[in-house]
Amino acid sequence: MAYRGRIAPTPTGYLHSGHARTFWTAFERARSAGGALILRNEDLDRDRCKPEYVAAMYEDLRWLGLEWQEGPDVGGPFAPYSQSERYDFYRQAWKRLLDAGHIYPCSCSRKDLAAMVTAPHDDNDEPLYPGTCRHRLGEDAESPAGVNWRFQVPDGENISFTDLRLGQQSLIAGKDFSDFLVWRRDDVSAYQLAVVADDAAMQITEVVRGEDLLKSTARQILLQRALALPEVQYFHCELMTDESGKRLAKRHDALSIRKLRGSGRTPQQVIAEKF
Repeated sequence: MAYRGRIAPTPTGYLHSGHARTFWTAFERARSAGGALILRNEDLDRDRCKPEYVAAMYEDLRWLGLEWQEGPDVGGPFAPYSQSERYDFYRQAWKRLLDAGHIYPCSCSRKDLAAMVTAPHDDNDEPLYPGTCRHRLGEDAESPAGVNWRFQVPDGENISFTDLRLGQQSLIAGKDFSDFLVWRRDDVSAYQLAVVADDAAMQITEVVRGEDLLKSTARQILLQRALALPEVQYFHCELMTDESGKRLAKRHDALSIRKLRGSGRTPQQVIAEKF
């Protein structure tokens, strides 16, 4: 297949220089391969995604010099390119997982989950779920709404893949990550399922993203297998950190692309920024 890459910003805040570097890498890899770059607006979070962040996203990405061949603003054969408009795709994927016996309803609240956490975990990743509601595997439902739904991982299985930057990667299901959310009780697809459904529907061949998402890659590989979807290749970029060594996040407003633009930096300086 011809190369098809993507950039997938989430408009819950202003993009920062870490995004700039990752998205520039995706743009360069697509251009070097003579392929297409797709912009996907990952606006699933109804409460935190704001129109002003969407507008800023387009402006900042174009200021950096990025170009894409498909997206919400330019159209394309796999529209819509905003996740808030793709509910039916995710609902179909949820139903396939349900019919195949891969998911179960979970009634644990956030308070319940917080009380269950006994082992240290990465703040950027969800804690290990102890399987409290696993006995509900096999329950049927007409709709996913009103309850969380989790994917049952194959405990002890080694999920391995070759990262195009980091080389061979291996994660153990049930140890490095556990049963994860695929649908939220407010009737919204969880991140993992939406991304897998969209990458398949948009025929993405390579995903470029930060190395903090290696566990997400293992989860998504399991979903691809469960849904009989083609696996894609992965390139995990080095994370950009602040002066204290913490991963850049949207709360680092002083390091946002627009603040750096306003300070007189050029796109090249923002992409190569060191802190």
